[in-house]
Amino acid sequence: MLAILQAKKIILGVTGGIAAYKAVELLRRLIKAEARVQVVMTRSAQEFVAPLTFQALSGVPVRTALFGVDAAPLEHISLGQDVDALVIAPATANIIGKIAAGLGDDLLTTVVLAATRPILVCPAMNVKMYENPVVQENLERLRLRGFHLMPPDSGEMACGAYGSGRLPEPADIVEALATLLTPKDLQGRRILVSAGPTHEDLDPVRFLTNRSTGKMGYALAQMARRRGADVCLVSGPSSLAAPLGVERLMVRSALEMQQVLLERFPETDALLMAAAVSDYRPASFAGQKIKRGGDEMIVRLTHNPDILQSLSSLKTRQVMVGFAAETEDIYTHARQKLERKHLDLIVANDVKALNSGFAVDTNQVTIIHRSGQVEPLPLLSKAAAADRVLDRLVALLDAPLVR
Repeated sequence: MLAILQAKKIILGVTGGIAAYKAVELLRRLIKAEARVQVVMTRSAQEFVAPLTFQALSGVPVRTALFGVDAAPLEHISLGQDVDALVIAPATANIIGKIAAGLGDDLLTTVVLAATRPILVCPAMNVKMYENPVVQENLERLRLRGFHLMPPDSGEMACGAYGSGRLPEPADIVEALATLLTPKDLQGRRILVSAGPTHEDLDPVRFLTNRSTGKMGYALAQMARRRGADVCLVSGPSSLAAPLGVERLMVRSALEMQQVLLERFPETDALLMAAAVSDYRPASFAGQKIKRGGDEMIVRLTHNPDILQSLSSLKTRQVMVGFAAETEDIYTHARQKLERKHLDLIVANDVKALNSGFAVDTNQVTIIHRSGQVEPLPLLSKAAAADRVLDRLVALLDAPLVR
């Protein structure tokens, strides 16, 4: 899901806080994403983690000195200009203050002064330090100057304090960096995504559901957010974490999902209906656990509402993308669904195919356009498949309104 970082040149600035140990994991994740990383450490950072640790992971000597035998001429100029982005993690109150004041008294601060590429700053410090008005003023000065700031996490700190000031998890920093480097062709767009299964309760301990895990819908939400969209993800029960920067609304049943989508649909530019909504629910709910008895038990089911159908009747300018998980006559059923529900696109896949469909990280889908165009895609990661769908969505959003 991090193809955007492949071959990208990144400066990782590490400063002197206890969270410097997390920068090691951050570097490991960047290397795994095939980024080319140059680590620059301050003197105080070396008190927490040895440069050799970073060098062993990156395969590149760590830069630490502005002067001396280890310093290259004009390196402080070239480092911040011959890269795609810089990330400072952890960023201490000291380094934030220096950068805000325009100081350049070591290699990292002079690199930042001369940099011409995007800079992501990840503050990490004691909660009282973070809340100090001077630190907040310095952060605001950086924000106004075009630096990209990642809010710290809240929780227990190494000093025993509790509150805001923890360095975000390395996976989230990598995601923020990927977002920073992704072209923003969905900037200003409001995208509504549904994902996951629904649970239709039979009694307090049993429910009807399906095999959906939400992976495709979550990938769509994540990739749309990277591309600049304001994303609302309406998710059925799922163990997946909310994508960074995405508003997630959790629901349980088809009726709950319908209610939330109806509320959010009028203000959206596009709907990506990737949820696997249960077609039926129990006709009645047993208030107590149903006990075993007799040779068989008959459960009477009733239809759930057709959410896409109800939303299509409210459609004004919105682009609507449906998903069809089929087991036979894939194209026929998907095309019928597209026509019946007045969709602009439908994404169809055979859930019986190997490495495609539910509970896997890959998908092989076919995009069917209202115009009749059919685009079979190869087996891709769900993130890559989501990007292909979003490419088509961008084209529809940018096209004159003729629907």
